[in-house]
This record gives sequence, structure tokens and C-alpha cells, in this order.
Amino acid sequence: MIDWIEPVWSAPRCVRAVSTLRTGGVSGGDYASLNLGHHVGDDGECVRENRRRLQQGLSLPAEPIWLRQVHGIRVIDAAAADDRTADAAFARQPRLVCAVLTADCLPILLCSVDGECVAAVHAGWRGLAAGVVEAAVEALGTRNLLAWLGPAIGSDAFEVGGEVREIFLRQNEAFASSFRTAGSGKWFADIYSIARLQLAQLGITECSGEDLCTHSDAERFFSYRRDGQTGRMATLIWRE
Repeated sequence: MIDWIEPVWSAPRCVRAVSTLRTGGVSGGDYASLNLGHHVGDDGECVRENRRRLQQGLSLPAEPIWLRQVHGIRVIDAAAADDRTADAAFARQPRLVCAVLTADCLPILLCSVDGECVAAVHAGWRGLAAGVVEAAVEALGTRNLLAWLGPAIGSDAFEVGGEVREIFLRQNEAFASSFRTAGSGKWFADIYSIARLQLAQLGITECSGEDLCTHSDAERFFSYRRDGQTGRMATLIWRE
């Protein structure tokens, strides 16, 4: 059986959301076992079976809108997704499943307070710096939103160069609190803190999340920074 986490947040009951764990699939080796990414070198038949198990195990109303993620800021409407090269998807109609794949990057789920629109966002540091959160909020057309931050690399493991810190500080000095020194010109970045600050700047203050570290929990999570060759987990949201 596949395993997943359900967000603890105040979304309306018509909104369903989950974030998968790495267990319950058929992939082996570096991808064991519920790898949901076709682009990472895993056997295609295994990925297809894992996706079938996902859809069956969660009783999904439709196949998820799988994106071709490029660490950018393009946001697509799940109802008109001809070109799926994007890092976020939103839906206003029921039974459309928005999804992002991660293995250290931060998955962000958004839903309007009334449950009329939902979105899934893939937010690595490049996407956060470029404005993917702002783009997703703009696409939804409201700031009366709830947010949930899914499993991502924790601040004790996410070491970056000084140039990354400078990118954020040039945008807003408030981001200084999201970095602590690692010595030798390196910094530990708190990707959760960065996302929360960006959401707050947009007026979205009801922000939930588990602060789960993908890097430190190899039993439950894939981590690209830890393992290099590895699978991908999915974070999904839809309206019933």
C-alpha cells in the first residue's frame, strides 16, 4: 500500500490534498519504491505502475496534471493544460488534480478560503527567487488564501553559497532571518522561512506545514541532495 501525509490545515472539506512518501511502490534500487517521476532514469513501467497505485490508492477523480518542471515561474490552468512545462498548476473546476514532484524542493499547496480554487506549486530556491509564489497567487486571482508547505530539505542540511543569500537580500532585507552562517562563505538556508515570508508579503498569513526534512529522513523521503540519483514524491490537491 502507498503511504502519504495529509495536510493539517483549515481548508474546506471539499478540498483534498496529500503528499506522498517514498514507500508502497514497485521501483527498485535508487528509486525504491514509490518513485512518481518519469524524468529521473527509473524504469518507465515501474513509474506507470506507481502512478496507477497512486490514483487507485487515493481514489483520485482523474489522472494528475503532471508538469514538466523547470524551476521557473510559469503557472498553468489545469483545465487547459496543453503545454505542461510549468512549475505550478491551478484549478477552479472540481475533479482536476494539480500535482508537483519534489525531492528536496518545497511543495506549496494553496486554496481559497471558500474552496473555489486550488493550486500546487514547485518551489526550489530558484523558483522562490524568481517569483513562482507571486505568480501562483496572481493566477488564482485572490489573496484570500490558505497555504500548506509540504516536505522539503531542512535548514540544517540546505547549504548554499553566499550568492544565493545575496539574491534574496537584494529583494528584501527581511530574508536575512532565513539564513545562518555555515562558515567559509557558505550559508544554511531555511526554505520554509523564505516561503512563509513571501506569502506574508502577499497578505497570506494562514500558512501551515510540518517542517519535515527530506534530507534527514531517508526511510520516508527521497532527497536529491542526499542521494543524487533518486526518485520523486508527489504533492497533490483537488476539489471534490
